[in-house]
Amino acid sequence: MPKTSAPSAATSWGLLVLRVVVGAIFVAHGAQKIFEYTLPGTTQSFAGMGVPLPEIAAPVVAFVELIGGGMLVVGLFTRLAGILLAVDMVVALVLVHLPAGLWAAEGGYEFVAVLAAAALALAFAGAGRFSVDRGVLRGRAPAWLA
Repeated sequence: MPKTSAPSAATSWGLLVLRVVVGAIFVAHGAQKIFEYTLPGTTQSFAGMGVPLPEIAAPVVAFVELIGGGMLVVGLFTRLAGILLAVDMVVALVLVHLPAGLWAAEGGYEFVAVLAAAALALAFAGAGRFSVDRGVLRGRAPAWLA
């Protein structure tokens, strides 16, 4: 297997900016579902939107967004967090936002599509130099995970 080179400083700075901004947005959305809407309220909202198994989906989504977003911010298990968050957004796009069209102001999918793409890009690219993955886990976790 060929040795992979470390990302450049510019690439790592770009990944840091992307991770922190996208991660913070996910943290805010997860926290909103847990603390503002509450899990029972989020469950009821999911049921009203036709999300299957809302009693399971609501807490899973809320905690994936809260914890996964935090993991992106610090760059911990970035690839795994990116995959989980991308799946979260693709499901939201298909189940809730797609019928409303493109525009987010009309309930559409533009925002969730961007979040899905950003999370997936981080899953492919990894966290970069400025991360827990690189600084602490390098060589201690499988490459697909960190």
